[in-house]
Amino acid sequence: MQSDNSQRVIILLGPTAVGKTAISVLLAERWDGEIVVADSLQVYRYMDIGTGKPTPRERERIPHHLIDLVEPNEPFTAGDFSGLAEAKIEEIRRKGRVPLVVGGCGLYIRALVDGLFLGPPASPEIRERLQREAKEWGGEALHRRLAGIDPLSACKIQSGDTFRIVRALQIFESTGRKPSEVRGLEWTRKRDRRFLFIGFWRTRSSLYRLIEDRIDSMMEAGFLVEVRSLLARFSSDCKPIQALGYKHMIDYLQKGGDLAEKVSLWKRDTRHYAKRQLTWFSKDDRIVWISLEHGESEACRRMEEIIEMEMA
Repeated sequence: MQSDNSQRVIILLGPTAVGKTAISVLLAERWDGEIVVADSLQVYRYMDIGTGKPTPRERERIPHHLIDLVEPNEPFTAGDFSGLAEAKIEEIRRKGRVPLVVGGCGLYIRALVDGLFLGPPASPEIRERLQREAKEWGGEALHRRLAGIDPLSACKIQSGDTFRIVRALQIFESTGRKPSEVRGLEWTRKRDRRFLFIGFWRTRSSLYRLIEDRIDSMMEAGFLVEVRSLLARFSSDCKPIQALGYKHMIDYLQKGGDLAEKVSLWKRDTRHYAKRQLTWFSKDDRIVWISLEHGESEACRRMEEIIEMEMA
């Protein structure tokens, strides 16, 4: 990559398991780059296998930033990510290297590029009441309430994601408007020439196969031991520990049952999550899509063509 192109920030995104990490390491080596990870779970310490963090070998080859920042019981927001990512991008540039933002968290990427959707001012009283109701009646009851108010928001939030359900209901109670309407009005996409979006995709069958293989590899790598270790140190109510995979293994460890069935549910839910990621990204016409079906070398060649054209 030409040195005068280093002022452009390249964002590499795509659904879980598509192959972002491997190809981003190759590209960073070719372009003298460093990677800023845009992942809402890899910021947490001790959550290594289940979040698919870059391997020690990959991190030796290329510096990876914004990994292992906080404990699972500590808060970390999209706003925190945006501020830290901006600072890290500038630091990488000052070294004369190319910053690559890599990840599948659409919220974090939008916070960095477009700024934050702030919503109405937080009301501690409303939030605390909704949290009490979630503990008393269960997250599914609040999810049903949200579905009656705003089906569009409810379909984007899993019934077990109490944090987001409470936030959506808090927006409704604070404004009297549907959360989907408030977000649609107040959070617009910018046309910032600093950023070049490149998305990776595979056929559905190929992606789903990779998801299943990845989860099988995580189990073989000792994921269940990782979850046990987390439960020994932190409450299972911690939001990050309710993420995909973790919540499935916690359910197995706390309630028993068939481990193979829990793994199968994890695979199913991850396929659904990948579909939601693609739906999110498909609405952003700034993204230039590249297939990984023909191998990393072909994808790298195509990417360099796009970058030369976009940065000319």
